[in-house]
Parts: sequence; structure tokens; C-alpha cells
Amino acid sequence: MNHLETERLILRDFTKEDATALFAILSDKEVNKFLPMFPLQNIKEAEDYLTYIESWIQQKGIYHAICLKEDNIPIGCIHVCGDDSHDLGYSIKKEFWHKGICTEACLAVVDMLKQMDIPYITATHDVNNPRSGKVMQAIGMKYKYSYEELWQPKNFLVTFRMYQLNFDGQQDWVYTKYWNKYPVHFIEEENLLRPKID
Repeated sequence: MNHLETERLILRDFTKEDATALFAILSDKEVNKFLPMFPLQNIKEAEDYLTYIESWIQQKGIYHAICLKEDNIPIGCIHVCGDDSHDLGYSIKKEFWHKGICTEACLAVVDMLKQMDIPYITATHDVNNPRSGKVMQAIGMKYKYSYEELWQPKNFLVTFRMYQLNFDGQQDWVYTKYWNKYPVHFIEEENLLRPKID
């Protein structure tokens, strides 16, 4: 399913014509702050990233442009990894922050995944990016644990919170790959997960 619609949004495959829009999203330093790669520097890098998206999909991942219905121009990205993490990720242009767009897009993707053969999804966020965690909570994901990772290629230490949503009814099962991989791991108190955000 490479086309989804919600009340406000179209989620669709990226095309070569989207290079300029993708550059506008992923070149912004504020948007990029909590993303795993450096900001895009030029249109050529955006075109290269579109090739990366194609390879992501070839590896059984999902990677959609988030577009407003009114013009079908990408204002963000949403993706699910094809490996055993089934990791959900998203980003959106700064001018569309705080409007519930990421939550709306994620709910549509979750509804789609429930019809597929994927038993669960995970998602992680930097502890310094609690708004991303609020999206995870809003779509029904549950906090499982935190861990420290030396994040590459940016090469600095990040504490991530890992959330999970199981679709197969096994609500107590936890994806432990990050817990086992990173020696510094722990479970935070529930009150730390819902910080007051102005």
C-alpha cells in the first residue's frame, strides 16, 4: 500500500520530482537535530537520499512522504524499517510542528501495518526530544526501556527511550535488541516520561 489518506494528509511514495521538497525538510538544522544523519547540503544530496529511500523500500521497509491534501507536496517523512526492529520514524518541516500532523500520519501507518504481517513496531527518541515521545504515546505505543548509544555518524552519546506497540496480542513481549546490545540500559520512572511541555 503506497498511498494512504487521512483527514488532512496524503501519505505516498517519494518521486524524483520531490527532491526540492525533500531538501527543504532535511536541510533544516532544527529538524535534523534529532535525526540520525547530518543536514542535507544541496539538491544533489537530496537526489542521493531519494535513491537511499528506494533501497530502503527494496529491503521491505516503508518510506512515505507526508503531504497536505491541498497541494500533495511533501512536508515530512514517515518510515518503518524492514529489519526485525520494525522501527517507526518521522520528521516534519518546522512550520508544521505542534499541529498533530505526525500523530495523524503515524495513526494511518499503524492502521495499515495492522493489516500486514508485522507483529509489532518499535520507536526510539532522544530524551532531549520529549515531543517525539508524546507522538509515540498518542498512537498507543508503550515505553519499555532506555539505553545509551554512541550515535553515528554524529558521534555523540545519546540516551534513547524505546517504545513498542504489539499487534499480535502478546502485550508482555518486549523487543530487547537494544537492551542487549548497549551495556548502559535502564527503566525510567513513569513520571519522567510525561514531562511538562510549554
